[in-house]
Amino acid sequence: MRTILFRLIGILEIAGGLYGVGAMLRHLLPLGSTHDSVIALIGLGLFGFVLAAGVQLVDGSERGVRMSSWAQLLQIPLIATPIFSYALHCGAYLNLSTSVHLVRPWLDWNFGTQGYSLALAGPATARFGINLLALLSWLLLKLR
Repeated sequence: MRTILFRLIGILEIAGGLYGVGAMLRHLLPLGSTHDSVIALIGLGLFGFVLAAGVQLVDGSERGVRMSSWAQLLQIPLIATPIFSYALHCGAYLNLSTSVHLVRPWLDWNFGTQGYSLALAGPATARFGINLLALLSWLLLKLR
């Protein structure tokens, strides 16, 4: 069972990481502003790391388990404030989030996708949340 779950996590990391690397290269190639290029380079590094972690996890190495744990930790927080925003997901997500003004939390999910947000700005209404799928994957990797 452990092997099947680890391979599933690895496959999602590989798919999301590869898709994310492609998306970041597409953002990098027009050579826009320096700010946009730096954000795209950071995203390229993050998605490349997740891709490498997924490959090593599918291969069954202990290093892959450690790298995938870090990759899952990077995907857990969802932060969107007027000052700073950050979110990352690779392969799939199950987000539980809420806004500061709206007490009722909402659940959002998608499969076969990637996403990345890093900005020194954000929405007027602050939102916070966690990626429950990444949290569950991290816990599975830790409980080996």
